[in-house]
Amino acid sequence: INGVESVIAIAAAAELVGKTARVHIKVDTGLNRNGVIIADLPAVLREITSAQRAGQIEFIGIMSHLAFADEPLHPTVGMQLERFTQALELVRSAGFEPEIVNLSNSAAALNLPSTHFNVIRPGLAVYGIGSELDLTPVMTLKAPVALVKEAGAGEGVSYSHTYETKTATRLALIPVGYADGIPRHASNRGPVLVSGQVLPVAGRVCMDQFVIDIGSLNVAAGDEVVLFGDPKRGEPSVEDWAMAADTISYEIITRLGSRVARQYTNTPW
Repeated sequence: INGVESVIAIAAAAELVGKTARVHIKVDTGLNRNGVIIADLPAVLREITSAQRAGQIEFIGIMSHLAFADEPLHPTVGMQLERFTQALELVRSAGFEPEIVNLSNSAAALNLPSTHFNVIRPGLAVYGIGSELDLTPVMTLKAPVALVKEAGAGEGVSYSHTYETKTATRLALIPVGYADGIPRHASNRGPVLVSGQVLPVAGRVCMDQFVIDIGSLNVAAGDEVVLFGDPKRGEPSVEDWAMAADTISYEIITRLGSRVARQYTNTPW
């Protein structure tokens, strides 16, 4: 629920299908994105009360979202916690006792017990990403070398020749590109681990492929390269790719497309 209008719409939909909708209120405590501002909360609660009496809605939870998601000690966190507590008091004074109350993101869940309430909401931390949190990544992105070829000194590589070989060398073709979610912004910078050495992308990342300059490394077609994984194993991290693409780690992992095969390990099925 993010306003009176959403209460009305959900109640109408519940009435139409003959079911009771279990709903949460999202309170805007300072992110200024989605959610009910505290000034509008009494009107929302009145609408929920009416819909709940009609059996259309069951109000079960209240939540909010921190603006400085990766900075648990930022002063705005205390301000948002205060506003969230105020909102929770308004909810209770209207006669509700929500069973689910949550504010904590990954960083707050690990560092700020005062934000926990009765449910925490870790996101990126579940995937072991966050160098400042000393977590172990759970994802590794790998690709096979598709081709190895010779190149002379002074040869341009990939579109627009933004990379030029300094000496006679060898180039390896990696068959993933921006159609798979590899950011084009990481051209000439994105790191991969191959034959025990971390090398950058050589030239532009293309739709389905990119190139690395392997020099004299012992690399052959079919060999495995690691784009990101666990830095403790010497592999590039998601954060390394985020830095190379001038973005955040969230974008790197969420942009991976359906063409990238998923293999799940250590699962009970």
